[in-house]
Amino acid sequence: MGPEPESSLDPRVSKFLLSAFAATVAELVTFPLDLTKTRLQVQGEAGLGKHVKTGATRAVHRGMLSTAVGIVREEGPLKLWQGATPAIYRHIVYSGGRMVAYEQLRESVLRRSEDGSFSVWKAAVGGMVSGAFGQFLASPTDLVKVQMQMEGRRRLEGKPPRVRGVYHAFVKIISEGGIRGLWAGWVPNVQRAALVNLGDLATYDSVKHLLLRHTSIGDNWICHGMASTCSGLVAATMGTPADVVKTRIMNQPRDSNGRGLLYKSSIDCLVQSVKGEGFLSLYKGFLPTWLRMAPWSMTFWLTYEQIRRVGGISSF
Repeated sequence: MGPEPESSLDPRVSKFLLSAFAATVAELVTFPLDLTKTRLQVQGEAGLGKHVKTGATRAVHRGMLSTAVGIVREEGPLKLWQGATPAIYRHIVYSGGRMVAYEQLRESVLRRSEDGSFSVWKAAVGGMVSGAFGQFLASPTDLVKVQMQMEGRRRLEGKPPRVRGVYHAFVKIISEGGIRGLWAGWVPNVQRAALVNLGDLATYDSVKHLLLRHTSIGDNWICHGMASTCSGLVAATMGTPADVVKTRIMNQPRDSNGRGLLYKSSIDCLVQSVKGEGFLSLYKGFLPTWLRMAPWSMTFWLTYEQIRRVGGISSF
């Protein structure tokens, strides 16, 4: 057999496109859990109390299943995918950016050891840096996604719609806060992404190559599935508190200058949440986060590894 034909695309572009495709598949499969998680994270929000008029209808507290069932019953089953469009846009930028950045850091900056291994501390640094980089680029689409996900709840509470679609959301945000307004909540967003990728990328990379070096398992779907299961759990545990803060800051009402009315900063949101609702408020939505992140991680990594192989690119 002759050598495999070389792709006309730059390897980094190929990896970006492949990771974006894998992320899109994973996002569509697991998006209802993301919507449920977002609704749970703003439920019982302590900072909202001083902005709610006395006698106003209080939101009913629900668990994960009752929240999901309530969305289907009160808003319709298709509303489980409300906000999926900006979420896909986000993952095209975010997942493509983080995967290319991580591999560049691993191969060209931090570098593997002489035996070909990549130490855990290097994987952790690479995961945090690449995750933060990818999320900063994608933060505007995340802001639009969060606001669209809350529209169904706003209608049920008798509030006027805030956004009518992706394009309207972008225009409205820019008109209220300028270009900078698109990055509202970017600090907790980037913090969350750094922690999630410390859990996801670093754990997957470390566990996968640990299995390859110390067990008889080959570089196949079994190895990829075991590594992705571990990465999903660690990522959910590390990223949920920052995700709660990010969601609340992005969803808060804003004044005519684009300044938040509930929280001054991510630290202020963190303090208010813990003081008003307790430490466990930082883990609101953990179960759907984990239940989503586990299949998301497995779907993404299995798809990504397979299409890399089909595309003639070496295994991650």
